[in-house]
Amino acid sequence: MYSYFDAHCDTLSRCLGQGWSLWENPGHLDLKRLSAYEQKGQVFALFADSAKVPAEERFRTISAQAALLHEAKRKDPAGLENCFLSVEGAELLGCEAGRLEEVREWGVRWVNLTWNHPNALCGSCRSGGGLTRRGRDFVRRCGQLGLGIDLSHLSDQGAWDVLRLEAAPVLASHSDSRALCGHPRNLTDALFRAVVGSGGFVGVNFCIHFLGEKPAAEAVADHLEHFLALGGEDHLGTGADFDGTDVPEDLSGVQDLPGLWAILERRGFSRELIRKLAWGNLETFLRILA
Repeated sequence: MYSYFDAHCDTLSRCLGQGWSLWENPGHLDLKRLSAYEQKGQVFALFADSAKVPAEERFRTISAQAALLHEAKRKDPAGLENCFLSVEGAELLGCEAGRLEEVREWGVRWVNLTWNHPNALCGSCRSGGGLTRRGRDFVRRCGQLGLGIDLSHLSDQGAWDVLRLEAAPVLASHSDSRALCGHPRNLTDALFRAVVGSGGFVGVNFCIHFLGEKPAAEAVADHLEHFLALGGEDHLGTGADFDGTDVPEDLSGVQDLPGLWAILERRGFSRELIRKLAWGNLETFLRILA
């Protein structure tokens, strides 16, 4: 069996919101199913919808989510060694660069400047708009602390602004190809090439709304194959968005990833390349942030 290392899930917010156990739950991902992989890792997003959570409660909410992972890691430090955190929307930090050192100590490795709503730092893929002056300063501070900037959810202008600033490591943790599905959450070929050129990482999203007309594991393989053709061999993996979106029936949870890799094997891709997609490329990118 291939290893498992994925760049984005919303399991912590679901567990906190639904009262689920992180060890075993009815969602897309839990630690029990993850433990079936001999080599496993997951970047867990800290998330709350800023349109629904008052500003004064946002940081406390993500702190509680982080505590769920910290508790699990205390019980199994070796087994969860490769489990990290990200912040999905800097509005959860009050857009305050002064909070970055604290969340870095929590195990956060990168920050989305926005979720779906524009904020004091940048516009979103829904609103448009690029980096503000405050946003540029925030990106620079992330770079100083070794935190990555996640382009997923940014507007195209905002993504280009981050890339041109060249101030912090860059990735798109859960984004697909706009050439295959024209959703604004997806990456243009030019943006993908720019992320690759910066030494960054892209995790392909399993969200059915971003995959195209026939959202199934075959479509996820299509997006991977398209990005591979653009030079993604050493910069590509998965950012499934488990527990954060609707996913294909044949990729209904963390247990189903071997089926995706079997599709790529049938398409003639080598086991070594699939190993990079399943594990190696994300591990390499995280080393930059260590």
